[in-house]
Amino acid sequence: MAHGPLAGVKVVACSTAQAGTVPYMLMADLGAEVIKIEMPGAGDASRTQGLVEGYPSSYFEANNRGVKSLTLNLKSPEGRDILYKLVQDADIFGQNFRPGAADKNGFGYADLKRINPKLVYVSISGYGPLGPNAALPGTDSMAQALGGIAQAYSSPGQPLKTGIVSVADETCAILAFGGMLAALYCAETTGVGQKLETSLLGGQIRLMGWTLQTAMWKDEDPVTGQARMTGTPGRPSMSASFDDRDGKPLVLQLGGNKWQTAMTALGFWDRLKALGFGDLGVAVASIDARRELLAALDKLFATGSRDKWVQILRDADIVAAPINSLLEAANDPDVIANGYVTEIYHPKHDQKLKVHGTPWQFSKTPVKIGIAPELGEHNDDILTGLGYGEAEIRDLAARKVI
Repeated sequence: MAHGPLAGVKVVACSTAQAGTVPYMLMADLGAEVIKIEMPGAGDASRTQGLVEGYPSSYFEANNRGVKSLTLNLKSPEGRDILYKLVQDADIFGQNFRPGAADKNGFGYADLKRINPKLVYVSISGYGPLGPNAALPGTDSMAQALGGIAQAYSSPGQPLKTGIVSVADETCAILAFGGMLAALYCAETTGVGQKLETSLLGGQIRLMGWTLQTAMWKDEDPVTGQARMTGTPGRPSMSASFDDRDGKPLVLQLGGNKWQTAMTALGFWDRLKALGFGDLGVAVASIDARRELLAALDKLFATGSRDKWVQILRDADIVAAPINSLLEAANDPDVIANGYVTEIYHPKHDQKLKVHGTPWQFSKTPVKIGIAPELGEHNDDILTGLGYGEAEIRDLAARKVI
């Protein structure tokens, strides 16, 4: 069977950090040949991030597995010539330098389009190509701060804070991945490539989904806290979290039509009905009623164990789950069974490492999980494939072109 559905696709990426590398790592997982361009001697600065003693860089490994590393000094004419040769038969080129840097150094879209009109050129920035801050550099924290996600997990009266997980980087990367596949399909069917631009901020705004749209239509921010109550009193719904007797959190989500079923199964119905909550819509119509209902549920869930409550709700066909920490998520039985987290053998460290698996299962073209390359590991193979001889490669290395 072919290794991955993207076998035969060639990608050249002058990208660093996370949002700029994860799209191409995903392509490598799916069988594409991905050539990562790095500065000679230094490489991607993220090679030294996320260091854990006895392990490779968790940051670099998670974001660059399965790709090939070629060192090139793109400020030198010979380095650019090598890049141009790689681009001649490439399907996708990617970069996430500060806006304008690629054009200044001879590998902007106009430069590479002349070499390969069918090329899909992917550019990732912090703020997007337009707007007052388009020329500024961007980071995950900056996009989280601007994109509204800090409010998603805030509590009333508490300051907004960005989170420890790089949700802006990852969202941008996944959207870039999907966008470049769409552009690749277009290039394959029309013979014409194009430039695709996306940004950290753009991805974060998309991640806010229908909740942002509701806020825009109502012209008011949503009520934050432990529960999300939406809809109307006639058609209410609720997603809420509660702690069990040991402080372990769980979440449940249901519509008003399942309210009595869920509360009866839990043994809460008579108490809640006596308090005036025989109808979930009461809590949607009033902030005070919402607070009173959540306070009552807090006390009721604190009388039993999380596992018990979750199982009761699932048996009643109600959506419920434990709220996992990162380590708990990594060991969740469904995560393990589906290969969302897996193990690989890392020859340099002579051990099995627990790593991200894949979110996809292909019936005929399975995904293959690789490891991140050493700096310049594939210099000889790639340059030999371009027609350079052994002496020429040694000379390029001596002059720090590679």
